[in-house]
Amino acid sequence: MQSPSAAAPDAPLPDPHETLRNVFGLRGFRGEQEEIVSHVMAGGDALVLMPTGGGKSLCYQLPSLCRPGVGLVVSPLIALMRNQVAALRQLGLNAAAMNSSLTGPERAAVRADLRAGRLDLLYVAPERLMMPDFLDMLDGVQIALIAIDEAHCVSQWGHDFRPEYLQLAQLGERFPGVPRIALTATADLQSREDIRRRLGLDGARMFLASFDRPNIRYAIVEKASAPRQLLAFLRAHQGESGIVYCLSRATVEKTAAALQTHGINALPYHARLEPEVRSRNQDAFLAEDGLVLVATVAFGMGIDKPDIRFVAHLDLPGSLEAFYQETGRAGRDGAPAETLLLYGLQDVVLRRNMIDQGNSPDEVKWIERNKLDSLLGVCETAACRRQAILAHFGEVMHAPCGNCDTCLTPVETWDATTAARKAISAVLRTEQRFGSAHLIDLLLGVANDKILRFGHEKLPTFGVGKELDRKGWGSVFRQLIVRGVLAVDHASYGALLTTATARPILRGEEPVHLRRDQASRSALNTISKKKERIALGAAAEGLYEALRAERTRLAREQSVPAYVIFHDATLAAIATARPQSLAELGDIPGMGRTKVERYGEVVLEAIRAHG
Repeated sequence: MQSPSAAAPDAPLPDPHETLRNVFGLRGFRGEQEEIVSHVMAGGDALVLMPTGGGKSLCYQLPSLCRPGVGLVVSPLIALMRNQVAALRQLGLNAAAMNSSLTGPERAAVRADLRAGRLDLLYVAPERLMMPDFLDMLDGVQIALIAIDEAHCVSQWGHDFRPEYLQLAQLGERFPGVPRIALTATADLQSREDIRRRLGLDGARMFLASFDRPNIRYAIVEKASAPRQLLAFLRAHQGESGIVYCLSRATVEKTAAALQTHGINALPYHARLEPEVRSRNQDAFLAEDGLVLVATVAFGMGIDKPDIRFVAHLDLPGSLEAFYQETGRAGRDGAPAETLLLYGLQDVVLRRNMIDQGNSPDEVKWIERNKLDSLLGVCETAACRRQAILAHFGEVMHAPCGNCDTCLTPVETWDATTAARKAISAVLRTEQRFGSAHLIDLLLGVANDKILRFGHEKLPTFGVGKELDRKGWGSVFRQLIVRGVLAVDHASYGALLTTATARPILRGEEPVHLRRDQASRSALNTISKKKERIALGAAAEGLYEALRAERTRLAREQSVPAYVIFHDATLAAIATARPQSLAELGDIPGMGRTKVERYGEVVLEAIRAHG
């Protein structure tokens, strides 16, 4: 198939709707995709914040095909490049990657295709892209656009900072007139501005999609017996693919081995594994159904596997952004998925020690502590988890979601109105210049050097909060931050500020009920009503399983992940509709022209075999 971008430079640009239908097999855009595509096709720069599974890739792949030239995609991981390229080739496109995994002859072939204008998209690591010889080679190449994927890697406030991304700001000057689009799934307000500034995208239009992933069920459980809790959770997910995140390599190895003894198909993944073992385990996870990968957070950035049905954390992540990014790897296909976070006091102590003992500047440590506190606030909230998570990203959800553990199993609360008023008063009487640690000292009446230096022992709030201990007041402040009663001023080293929501509380016009510390609930009870993965009638179930088996065979023949051939959702739609011709098959979402040509007869034969 001739790629859309092969048109003559002076020819009208292809219709993106036709390309969407013919190449990707999709009838229409989702959310802001169409507006983003139109903006970039017209030559505009863009900063796109869209949740994992929201269709970010299409926002640069489609305009790359419709604009003349090759689309350059900056990608941080070899595995991500490899899977993206495999998926695009299944669509009949000319895609390639340039990275350290290629042999000399393979790199030479990619360079030849690039110079000859035969590529639709080229994926490249940032450090290779910025090499002088590579940039010199690009000077003679027509470039459709430059996409910077996982753009949060450029921000020092993000959770995956990579210094090699900093050089990418030079691309605007090197290739004037070429639209640039930076994309990420997780960035709070501070990280967004950092991305814009560091990439030289000051004039770029920002597209901010909803961060909500309604198909994901969130559950956060206090850690009691982590192995037992994890097993209870996994037994509800037998035969499904998922990720279990651990903080240390030792815990990864121990957990994977323990799961194997209980008959669960689990493999480890961490940085100290032999490279060939690590690569083999990752490839197995991507290619096979029903495999559990036990991993450190080194695994997962940019993983495209759409049918991950669960993500579990055995240890506390470092920030709410990291938690959101990692849990967002579940349910990319839009079908129901579940997450579980186990946390305890030791996790909190360990995370804070990691921050305090790190080599980061004091300003960065302040940011990291406050990001950790934001996550703890979500852990401790008695309100809807999803509302709390979205509030962190500046998004208001007006009603509880009904699909998280606190909605499904409400927790015990206590009347914290008086405590909240004392906390707000402490913030105001210290002129909104101090963080929670100092405010807790004030409420507890601790006359330390800092309290005395500022004369805060003379304030009316000094020592009025002795009914709670330090841990109790920490929970109060975190929950007030999560509720939006207080806000964190990162630019002022974590000082707490009051919001408009605080006024009626301070005046005694609005009660406050906060979550009470309680005994751990089992993961099995927390998620006792697991949703079905895909809703299929009895008549379609057999055909669906037969199609999955055929997909596995095709994937093994081509040495690609099964989801690269067809997504589960596409197979479910085929099993339900039972198309009887290639034309009818072409009406199924995900069945573009090339896939119909390549696999249509195989699919129709499977349908006929099942009556």
